[in-house]
Amino acid sequence: MSTTLKRTTLYPWLIWSLAATFFFYKYLLQVSPSVMSEELMRSFHATGAQLGNLAACFFYSYLIMQIPVGILLDRYNPRYITTAAILISAVGVLLFSYSQTILMSYAARAVIGFGAAFAAVSCFKIIALWFPAKRFALLAGLSMTSAMCGAIGGQLPLSLLINSFHWQEAMRYLALPGFLLAILFFFLAKTEQQPHSPRLSNLNLIEQLTTILKSKQSWLLSFYSGLAFAPVSVFGGLWGVSFLKTAYSLNSATAATVVSFIFIGFAIGCPLSGWLSDYLGRRKLLMLIGTVVAIVTLGCVIYLPSGTATLLSILLFFFGLGASCFFLCFSMIRETMPLAIAATVLGFMNTFDSICEALSEPFIGKMLDIGWKGDMLHGARIFPLADYRLSLSLLLLYLVIALVFLAFTKETYCRQLS
Repeated sequence: MSTTLKRTTLYPWLIWSLAATFFFYKYLLQVSPSVMSEELMRSFHATGAQLGNLAACFFYSYLIMQIPVGILLDRYNPRYITTAAILISAVGVLLFSYSQTILMSYAARAVIGFGAAFAAVSCFKIIALWFPAKRFALLAGLSMTSAMCGAIGGQLPLSLLINSFHWQEAMRYLALPGFLLAILFFFLAKTEQQPHSPRLSNLNLIEQLTTILKSKQSWLLSFYSGLAFAPVSVFGGLWGVSFLKTAYSLNSATAATVVSFIFIGFAIGCPLSGWLSDYLGRRKLLMLIGTVVAIVTLGCVIYLPSGTATLLSILLFFFGLGASCFFLCFSMIRETMPLAIAATVLGFMNTFDSICEALSEPFIGKMLDIGWKGDMLHGARIFPLADYRLSLSLLLLYLVIALVFLAFTKETYCRQLS
């Protein structure tokens, strides 16, 4: 990379765009089981709980890695760390495509999650290194927009790909962009010079972690984050398509299209809420309003006695739009902690997101298994609508509890407090 390019205002955007593309790829892989749930149940003769565990294996390794990811990115060059992470994700996809048993698929999804664990924090770390602090909320929101575009790609486009090819062949095609992105990141994202890089803290690792763990604000925001985002991930990433097919008699492609409106709303809402909160100088108020909107709209989707694809798309769009305001908590926690441990504290918060997702997907599957009446269709289990509604009510409970945690958080007024 030439010195001239490094000095231009475009180079930070180049590095960020590569990191944001990894974020896109991570979400594409994360939500992919939602559009092939029946194919996976048939291939592996899986129960609802096993399918939930298959999806959740991504989060098991993901959550274990979050704090180590933050520490690694705070202490070492993001170029090498992120390149390796992208490669691991792509290898995991390739392994998943060759899985012959449910246990092999568990292991492959765990490998994918291990690599993908670096995507979000790496993107946020690069923003902190290369851009002024005042742009963090907007750029973090734009990063999440990129991620949600990946989630959208994991709905209808991936559904069409799976309809054209066997799911295993479709997964092999998804591995190729990962290998290409790793090559591009290694050769283009040379991050040795960071104009906005905070000076490394003199605190040792134990002192850094103690600083985070002793902060009441860190715990409150992390619990809020995990509970507020889990409904998006669990409904949009696994159970939403099958629920809509059962509740509203939609076909697979239509149901996938409807679910994708969650991520469209989320993609629009993240940068919009980031910009609006910076403009208003407040974050907590928007998070409160957004969470209430998410409760109302998701409740309507789960409990409406009937509904058209258009109505459901509108409701899920506003569910995603409201839920996107949760993302402001990443800006709040960054404003609460010293800049030198930005990646570590963001990884700490991301751990809670992963825990909620990892526990919720198999738990909902287990609840569905308990009510299963023995009905099968082409080798896949068919669950009663009443059991779907009861199981998915857990997501509404999450959002209500999230509001309680939010109520006790301290407004940062968009200022760095540490």
